[in-house]
Amino acid sequence: MFLGLRTTIYPAANLTESTAWFTGLLGIEPYFVEEFYVGYRVNGYELALDPNADPEHGPITYWGVADADAAYRRLLAAGAVAETAVSDVGDAIRAGTVRLPHGGGLLGVIENPHFAAVEAESSGPGR
Repeated sequence: MFLGLRTTIYPAANLTESTAWFTGLLGIEPYFVEEFYVGYRVNGYELALDPNADPEHGPITYWGVADADAAYRRLLAAGAVAETAVSDVGDAIRAGTVRLPHGGGLLGVIENPHFAAVEAESSGPGR
């Protein structure tokens, strides 16, 4: 069902300060900047900032899937609890989140026709 990790979205109450901090930390400029979302491409994955995300949820990791609706239904059937229904988030990208059973956090699924996994640009430990 999962194609691999795709995106991690961090809550960013102050988007300007968070963007400056991550830009300095990563050493790259974001590829997408809007008042509702900032996205960085980091070795083929997306690190994103969302000023509307709930800090109580913490960061949410989204797993790539071929069919977001089918993956969402499968997660619910396996005991996860609906958090945010699958919806179009723009540019033909569909995403939704569930709360994991047994006190787990949130898990996201994302169907992104624009994503292509790439090899890491660096080598060595942690690659």
